[in-house]
Formats: sequence, structure tokens, C-alpha cells
Amino acid sequence: MAGDMLIQNATMVLPDRVVEGDLRVTSGMIEIIAAGGGLVATGSETVIDGTGLHLLPGAIDPHVHFRDPGNPEKEDLESGSRAAAAGGITSFLDMPNTVPNATNRAALEAKIALAAEKAVTHHGFFIGATNNNVADMQSVEDMDGVCGIKIFMGSSTGDLLVHEQKHLENIFANTGGIIATHAEDEDRLQSRIAEFKGRTDIAAHAECRDVECALIATKRASALAKDHDHRLHIVHLTSGAEADWLASNKGDLITTEVCTQHLTFDQDNVEELGVRALMNPPIRYTEDKDTLWKRLKDGTIDCVVTDHAPHTLESKSVGYPNAPAGMPGVETSLPLMLTHAMDGKCSVSDVVRWMCAGPAKVYGMDHKGSILEGYDGDLTLVDLETRRAITDADTWTRVGWTPYAGMELTGLPMWTIVDGIPVHKRTPGGSFRGEAIGAPGCAGRALKFS
Repeated sequence: MAGDMLIQNATMVLPDRVVEGDLRVTSGMIEIIAAGGGLVATGSETVIDGTGLHLLPGAIDPHVHFRDPGNPEKEDLESGSRAAAAGGITSFLDMPNTVPNATNRAALEAKIALAAEKAVTHHGFFIGATNNNVADMQSVEDMDGVCGIKIFMGSSTGDLLVHEQKHLENIFANTGGIIATHAEDEDRLQSRIAEFKGRTDIAAHAECRDVECALIATKRASALAKDHDHRLHIVHLTSGAEADWLASNKGDLITTEVCTQHLTFDQDNVEELGVRALMNPPIRYTEDKDTLWKRLKDGTIDCVVTDHAPHTLESKSVGYPNAPAGMPGVETSLPLMLTHAMDGKCSVSDVVRWMCAGPAKVYGMDHKGSILEGYDGDLTLVDLETRRAITDADTWTRVGWTPYAGMELTGLPMWTIVDGIPVHKRTPGGSFRGEAIGAPGCAGRALKFS
């Protein structure tokens, strides 16, 4: 499905400049960008007045866990995509640790079919690597809706843990596409978990899953990529040591990402938030946060993601170390980064590069991530003039909470548009949550990757 739309009088964030003007979407594609305006509405198109708003490309989140199938009480593809749309995200890439794990073509076909029924944004899915499913991974190469391979080198569920060298070598040597890896060294991790047994204070989490756990695995995965000339993406970078090492060693084959929470939180926030801030790899220290910002700005880090991994507050209530690791984030990530921009940490154009163009480039998503004529009409109109404090009650995620509760955010999407079709809107002075538009499956499609 595709729509026709005219957006007038908006501040448009283009790849090379920011200009006032109009933009027309025809049959789901950006047809005309008119700096200075002047476009006249036709009778068939939806017209939106963008006065006072910034028009950005729809954000792309290449790292979410929407729990569908298997755990709909935490999230499903409808609630997750609704939350994403509320946050200005028009495309997501979902991880394979669902129930069942997405480790073969049949499981991926089922998830893609489910998304067609439920999602209101574009979507893609990872196939999960196991110790013995190379043939399955080969069978989905170039399949629409499949974005790459996910390897959990540490901290996994089901049969998704792959950490022995022979199995890793087999995957890197005999598959194509991009490999995204959760880089924590399983052997060091298990030895340290045993060492920290009995600690119930939340500070123990970052001490246990220390920087060395991550750095060992990052170096190991990088060596495999270079040995086998294989594209590699290091997911959710958390430590300054990794970022500094990658700055000198990533080369052309390797890309990486950082989560909004690792750019925002440090040890003091973890102490305050407790298990709400519990995730793997952990939120670390002020010096790590500062270095991640430095390496994001210098281009070492390619994109900003959420690792949206919702768990119920009830399951979190058991406390550390038994509480599940993960937090929601899709509906706050773009406003959070735009808040950082308005606070002087970066520019709005930086945010667009990191959350729109960056993920599109990493995963080969043609005609997405930028406002250009001929590109897909995936757009969001954001309000950078108003700040509002978010509460748990303001969220669309099924778990009904946010780690950013109480924080004042700007950059709320007033409109989120997928292929020229509005899927979420807010009104000035209206509810923080806004309004979902359209039935499940009304917009969005399985993405193609090159």
C-alpha cells in the first residue's frame, strides 16, 4: 500500500542542508522537494501543515526484540510497531530470539507473514545462527524480509549460543550477507558469573560483565570477518575500550552501533533505576559514555539503535541478579536523541545521519534513510519547540513502562508516515501518547536488502 501526501511549510532536514519548504509524496515515493514552498494541493492527496515542525526521514531501528511469536504479553508485532511509529520509527529489524527461535526458513516465513498482518511499519528479520544451521542460513540469503545473520557469542537463549571457534569459522566461511554479533566472551562471562555469585547489588552487573568480556569477543569477531572477507556488524557497543580499538581496526568490513541508553545513562543512573536499567551488555561508566559519544561523532560508530527488549515490571521485580535483562526504547529513542541535540550534544542533522541514513547504509536498504526525490515516503514531522516529561502511562509498548520516566523530552513526532500513509499523529497540547492511525497491516512491508 502507498499513499499520496503534500507536506507544506516544514523545516526539511535534507542530507546536505536544512531548508524551509514543501514536499510531495506520490504513490508512496518522494516526488518533489520544493525549497521555499509553492506546491499546490491536488484533490487526491492528504495535506499536512508542517509550520513550526521539522521534517525528518523516518527513523530506522535495526535492533529490536518484539517477542513475537512466543511472548505477546511482553510485546508483539502490532504493539511493537505501534510503539515504533509513536517514536518516529518507520522501519525495524527484529532479532531471532523469539519462541521458537528464528533459525530456519520456515520460522522466518512465519514471522514475515505475521508482520504483514500486524505491523504498521516496514520490517526485516534476522536469522539466528546455531552450531549446526549453516544450510538454513544459506537458504535465506537474498530472501525479502531477511536482513542478516545474528550470532550470540555470549548471553543467549535456546540454542542460539555460538562461541566455539570451529562453529564460528564455519559460519563466517560459508555464509553471505551481513553477520551481526552480540560480542561478549562466553568463557570469561561464565567464569565471572561464578565469581560474583551472591552479589545482589545492581553495580555488580557491570563489574561482572566487564569491558574485557566485550573486548575479547569484539576482537575475535573482527579477526574472523577479516580472515573470511565477511561483512560484520558489532551490535550494542558499550565500552570506550571497544570503541577506541575499533577506531583503529574496523576497516571497511566492520560496522557498529550504540544504544541510546548507553549514550544517556551511566553508573549513577543504574544505581537510581535499579533493574529497570538492567541489560546485556551492561550500562557502564561515565568515561565509557563519553568515549562512545566521541566515537559516534568521529564516525567510528555507524548508527544509533535501541535494543528494545521489553520485560514486564512484574518479572523485573524479583531484583538483581534474577531479573531479566532488557528495557523498552523504540518510542523514546528519536525524541531522546533530538533532546540531546537541542541540549547541544550534537546537531539535528547528526541525529538523522545516525538514526536514518546510517542504518540504511549498514544494511543496504535502498531508497531509505534520507529525504531525496525518488526515495520512499517514510517521514516524521517532529516538534522541537516543546518539552514534555514522559511517564510510564505515556507508552505504547505492551509492558507499559520506560526507563526514561520523569525525563523531559523534545522532538516528539507529530506525524509518522510510512510510504505516504500516516500511521501515528499527535496534536499540540494533546496527550503525550498521541493517536494510532489505521488498522494492523495498513502500512509497511517486508524490506529488501542489498
